[in-house]
This record gives sequence, structure tokens and C-alpha cells, in this order.
Amino acid sequence: MTIEVRPARRSDVEALLAIENAAFTGDWLSRRSFYTLSSRRSAILLVAAENGRILAYALVLLRRLSRKARLYSIAVSPQALGRGIAGLLLEAVEQETMLRGCQLMRLEVREDNSGAISLYEKSGYRCFGQHENYYHDGMRALRYEKRLGGKEEEEGPK
Repeated sequence: MTIEVRPARRSDVEALLAIENAAFTGDWLSRRSFYTLSSRRSAILLVAAENGRILAYALVLLRRLSRKARLYSIAVSPQALGRGIAGLLLEAVEQETMLRGCQLMRLEVREDNSGAISLYEKSGYRCFGQHENYYHDGMRALRYEKRLGGKEEEEGPK
């Protein structure tokens, strides 16, 4: 089967909510957040679908006049885990982020999320710090970043 990666539509919101609630135990994005982010220029919200069924999403937040972007979330439905969909979405959001003029992607990941950490490290992200008590349950977040397109970040306004 072929996985289609495309921008999220407002009609995808219920499927996105279901994936969000199945993938995470707290700190959920709300229906309203998905609805708003699906059409906001300061966000990249992509979905992976198979035969019209949404299997996963990736969300990147952008700041005006900044070359840095934040990978806010990647979530895959439990039924689609292990198929490489998160990696496919990660590549797609990196490409779209570069098209929007960003050169650096940053993210936070739960210290106990070994699958995500492995994906990020295999994809060229490097750990540069941590946040204590970052998540609702007190779990530490590891901070990762990647220079997109292999370019060194230029000095100047961020």
C-alpha cells in the first residue's frame, strides 16, 4: 500500500484527535488547536494517509522572521507503528520547513521515548540540552536540533 503525505485539512481534525489521544498520555493538543493549526501560516501540519485513512501526523511551529523551527509533535496511530511512517513524515516536514526558509529544526522528546530518540538520532539530530520536569508527569525532556539542508546557520537576526 502507498502512504500519501499531504497537508492536514480541517476535515481531518477528528482523526488527528484520535491519534493524539492514542499516542500520548497527557499534554494533548485539543480539537480547537488542530482546527486552528490546520490553516495557520505559522504551522506546518502534515498527515500520512493510506487509502484515505489518516495514520499519523507531524506538526512544526514557525516563528516569523526566524530561521529556527520547532518540531512540536509527531504521532502515529498504534495500528501503524513500525512501518516507517514517522520517518517518512519527519523527512516531509523537514523539506517543507526548508521551503519556508528555516535552517534549523529543534524539538523536545521524553527521556523515556527510546523509539523517537532513535529516529531523531538516525535522522541527524543531536542532543544539546534538557528540560527538567518538562512533561505533565515530571519526566525530563531531551532537546535535539538539526541543521536542515546541511547548511551552517548564518550569523544574524534569529
